[in-house]
Amino acid sequence: MTPSPHAEITFDVRPSPSPVPRADRERVLEAPGFGQVFTDHMVTIRWTAEAGWHDARVEPYGPLTLDPSTSVFHYAQEFFEGLKAYRQPDGSVAIFRPWANAARFNGSGRRLVMPELPEETFVRALELLVDADRDWVPSAEDHSLYLRPFMIATQRGIGISKPSQSYLFLVIASPAGPYFPGGIKPVTVWLSQDYIRAAPGGTGETKCGGNYAAGFIGQLQALEHGCDQVVWLDATERRWVEEMGGMNMFFVYGSGPEARIVTPALGGTTLAGITRDSLLKLGPDHGIPADEGRISVDDWRDGCASGELTEVFACGTAAAVTPVGAVKSVIGDWTVGNGEPGPVTLRLRDELLGIQSGRRGDPYGWLHKVG
Repeated sequence: MTPSPHAEITFDVRPSPSPVPRADRERVLEAPGFGQVFTDHMVTIRWTAEAGWHDARVEPYGPLTLDPSTSVFHYAQEFFEGLKAYRQPDGSVAIFRPWANAARFNGSGRRLVMPELPEETFVRALELLVDADRDWVPSAEDHSLYLRPFMIATQRGIGISKPSQSYLFLVIASPAGPYFPGGIKPVTVWLSQDYIRAAPGGTGETKCGGNYAAGFIGQLQALEHGCDQVVWLDATERRWVEEMGGMNMFFVYGSGPEARIVTPALGGTTLAGITRDSLLKLGPDHGIPADEGRISVDDWRDGCASGELTEVFACGTAAAVTPVGAVKSVIGDWTVGNGEPGPVTLRLRDELLGIQSGRRGDPYGWLHKVG
């Protein structure tokens, strides 16, 4: 009999003294970069077809030992999530929208034929790790603790007759500064005409590592052309804007009280970003109508030329809200607005970060307090 995926899971919490001296940790937190330094602990939970989820632990951060034939190395059965915990004005810590990440995590698992983790267990794992390593949560503006839950296939043996029969769920954490260093400055993007990120029926809406591995070549092409990021187009016509490298996109039409925002609609090839969803709620509540639609490359270029399209920004957990100032492509280059961050971009960014940091109220109940 297959174990119930919703059976109660008890964690064995094994906190240990930090091997990092306090003074060294404080220096790291002043300028942590992104994804370079990791906290003292991690969460691990194992799954097998016979036992279901079991052996849940909070333990010291350290290497994994895996057989060279382990399935994840050969058939890429793995996926991840990304979310953040923020230091609040009263010194407490809150995680931003963990339940939304829990639901998306299980969506990725279903697509990749991997076991679902009870959402309560997903959130509890985050709580326990943040509580164990709360001294690693930065307090500086635009800083946070980045949380990376992920799952890998662990069955030994080479063969693709069926998915792995064992898995490992982990959560690790890393103090994070701004994703794009140097303050709020617009990025320049490259429109990829040679490569695609995802095709209909594929894994574009999941957060599997294969999507990102396939995207590196487009990102390198962007860098070769002096750009910060790549923009992916649809796989069929290479005409419709889908998303940026690791981020969703928004287009601002009009200005002042007439401004409205549009983001490419989801269709199975685009990640359903948690930040994207948050901005679709924040915009209308602050007098900025929001919609999902289709934006072609021609719409983008012609809209900027006519002045109808006034701003473009990208959004995601890592980068928050980042303005796009210029575009480069094989069909020509153009500037968005005056090339500087626009008022709608800055306003939505401030509203979002205000909620996350506790500087503004949280009418949506997005903040999940820890402890």
